[in-house]
Amino acid sequence: MITITAIIRVKKDASTTMRDALLVVADHVRAHEPETLGFFISQSMEDPCVFTTYERFANKAAMDRHNGSDVVADFFAIAEPILDGPVTLITAEEASFKA
Repeated sequence: MITITAIIRVKKDASTTMRDALLVVADHVRAHEPETLGFFISQSMEDPCVFTTYERFANKAAMDRHNGSDVVADFFAIAEPILDGPVTLITAEEASFKA
């Protein structure tokens, strides 16, 4: 299992825009990406400008399809102007999972 964790910080007053953009990606994943086995979005309780995503892929091909999709490109077009610093991305092999 391949995972991606992203930590995203947006400018003040942009949290609703980011949340909505992430939810569009989540809806697309749910409807069109059966090999994306999980797509989780969290918003910090301490700082609503900080979001975390955790994505689980069956394999590298599934990850590449997701990352190369139009919905991800559209997301970054929305996100880039409202980011407050670089996005931290961690791509990893999952070591353990509990459902």
